[in-house]
Amino acid sequence: MKTTGRAALLGSLALAALGSVAAFAQEAAPAAAAAAPTPVLDTGNTAWMLTSTALVLMMTIPGLALFYGGMVRKKNVLATIMQSFAITCLVTVLWFMFGYSLAFSDGGGMNSYIGGASKFFHHGITTSSLWLPGVANIPEFVFSMFQMTFAIITPALIAGAFAERFKFSALLIFMALWLLIVYVPIAHWVWGGGFLGSAGVLDFAGGTVVHINAGVAGLVCALVLGKREGYGTTNMAPHNLVYSVIGASLLWVGWFGFNAGSELAADGLAGAAMLNTQVATAAAALAWMFAEWIVAKKPSVLGIISGAVAGLVAVTPASGFVNPTGAFIVGILAGVICYISAVKVKHMFGYDDSLDAFGVHGVGGVVGALLTGVLADPAINSLSSGASLGKQIYGVAVTIVWTAVATFVILYVVKALVGLRPTTQEEVEGLDISQHGEVVP
Repeated sequence: MKTTGRAALLGSLALAALGSVAAFAQEAAPAAAAAAPTPVLDTGNTAWMLTSTALVLMMTIPGLALFYGGMVRKKNVLATIMQSFAITCLVTVLWFMFGYSLAFSDGGGMNSYIGGASKFFHHGITTSSLWLPGVANIPEFVFSMFQMTFAIITPALIAGAFAERFKFSALLIFMALWLLIVYVPIAHWVWGGGFLGSAGVLDFAGGTVVHINAGVAGLVCALVLGKREGYGTTNMAPHNLVYSVIGASLLWVGWFGFNAGSELAADGLAGAAMLNTQVATAAAALAWMFAEWIVAKKPSVLGIISGAVAGLVAVTPASGFVNPTGAFIVGILAGVICYISAVKVKHMFGYDDSLDAFGVHGVGGVVGALLTGVLADPAINSLSSGASLGKQIYGVAVTIVWTAVATFVILYVVKALVGLRPTTQEEVEGLDISQHGEVVP
């Protein structure tokens, strides 16, 4: 009996002690929560993101403008450069007004598919508003501006597929509709809390959102518009490859902001993304050059810069998930596969993708997105542990279907409103003079 009583007494004391500890914990919890530090702006991350934003904007103007401008005929160079510049201005205004909110704000019950209207015209965002408070701690204004530069270059890439044969008035209407109907939803699906990101589809810096999106849209445009006047019989060689080399070089440098900036922080993963970008780009440029050397017997300037862009495209979704060896593999495969696509497949099927927007960006984006599911390394990024080829195929398929169907519909709406192509005479004369009343001396 004494033993039993002692055990009961000890049990009572233990329960009382546990109750005291629980009560203390309940009292201490609010105090601890109240003492939790308020997230403050990280000046290092902010400085890197300001730099990255400027680098990505440089990719479109002047990078892409010169890259595309040098590859068209002299009578279309101003019109081609004008497209990149005008798209930059148009997308900036639309992103400020509607795009950012629809891509990155809470869409309520529709959040899996589209954001809401709460941040139209950047309403409610102040200089104190932080993006990812407690993680990146960068100003939301800077995050919006960074994402704006992605929204700018994506439709500008499409223009390479229909270069030398698209009316400027039609271009403006098409790009405005395409941004809001195609780009913004896909950006939300992958990066803004939508269903693709929730399903585990990995896209570090825009393989699906930017490159597959733009490449597939470009292919649809090329097919709907048809071939350029004289395609296959008229000499359509690039008029100034020096412009294109300068443009490709600006794209390469700017791409460090594109990929390393997508970490949203100045840290080790941003450094890994930067190295991966460099390695994949160089590998792809050499792979394309040697493939062309073997097949066409001479390594061309156009070939090596096209290969570099193919590498940049393919490593984009993988840059923050693979190790440098993985990036090297991505680059080699992208260089060879994109060469075959741009040089052989295009001619096999007979479509006129003027500057190989689909052959490089569409195909390169698919290569990079799929290889991300195969080569992702958890030692580089913990999110890589959830990578799978199946998830990547799902993301690629959804992007292709939505982009293709929506782009096709938008083109026919624009065609009904203002038409798509200039007259045959205007196209033969050149878009510089027929669309803008200017010529290169």
